Amino acid sequence: MAGNSIGEIFRLITFGESHSLAVGGIVDGCPAGLKIDFDLINNQLIRRKTNLFSWSSERDEPDNVVFVSGINKEGVTLGTPIAFYVLNENANSYDYEKYKYIYRPSHADYTYEKKYGIRDYRGGGRAAARETLARVVGGSIASMLLKKETISLKAFTCQVGPYKYTSNFFLSDLSILDQNPLACPDLELADRMINYLQKIKREKDSVGAVVACLVKGIQPGLGEPVFDKLQADLAKAMMSIPAAKGFEYGLGFKASSMKGSEHNDYFVIREKTENGEIKIGTLTNNSGGIQGGISNGEDILFKVAFKPIPSIGITQNTVDNKGRSQKIELQGRFDHCVVPRVLPVVEAMAAIVIADHLLRFKAYDNFYKINT
Repeated sequence: MAGNSIGEIFRLITFGESHSLAVGGIVDGCPAGLKIDFDLINNQLIRRKTNLFSWSSERDEPDNVVFVSGINKEGVTLGTPIAFYVLNENANSYDYEKYKYIYRPSHADYTYEKKYGIRDYRGGGRAAARETLARVVGGSIASMLLKKETISLKAFTCQVGPYKYTSNFFLSDLSILDQNPLACPDLELADRMINYLQKIKREKDSVGAVVACLVKGIQPGLGEPVFDKLQADLAKAMMSIPAAKGFEYGLGFKASSMKGSEHNDYFVIREKTENGEIKIGTLTNNSGGIQGGISNGEDILFKVAFKPIPSIGITQNTVDNKGRSQKIELQGRFDHCVVPRVLPVVEAMAAIVIADHLLRFKAYDNFYKINT
């Protein structure tokens, strides 16, 4: 199976399935001398945990990370590959025996079997959200690199089903995010979302959501102008998250209905120092912090749309691997919506992409300094 890694310089490789012995990963390309904040990693994993909300899966895993290389006893990176794993201690494979030969609607059962000639029917294998645990660990390490450059990331819920946040994200009071479990910038809207999620669970159904992510403190110059545009790599990272269905940055699809005179971001002088250096910014940020595939120094804003979780307790029509019609009513432990568990996953994938491009930029910068 190809495609288990992301990044060029800062690279994460993940392994493991939902019901295997463990899931884990290897972070390669992390610079030496970085002090690892283990509390940050644990806190991010807690945000991703199941069984915290009534609409989340009841699978209760301790999610204790074991690091086996790349970090010394003082908790400092050595510049060598950082390998880690987390045991799957609460997998219940018996729940899936009845679906061994049945293709669950909108799951990866049929496509995996057609591609590989075999599939892990226990929870979905590599396609299951359990794999994202390794992304959160790797992304947490990436965020520590970014913190040294005063770059921060914050993901939040801006839509659940029909309930949508419509205010200006750049002007939103993000301190509100920690005051509700969905990390929604509007407390009243968050309450309506939560009530709706509880209703969805009672109906044994699921619902989609949209997550926004704001990146602050980023410098100009990150990204490449052609195939490795910053927004292209962010889009690939986000669309690799289970259940992701759409990606947009800046004004996104809304820009297609605008005139150039409406959408263009005018450049302005932000600051002029005594020695003549100037800091340039834009009057508006319709571009979402990226122009020509390269960061322009403004905040980066993007959104990710997620489909409803396909595991639902309502009777559905399907077929088995012999082509026989079947009715299926899924029983087991599953989420009814991706939020809020997906929020640290979005942050992690964004951190990996930006850390990778930051290291690429520094490589260019050092080369030019040496050769000029």
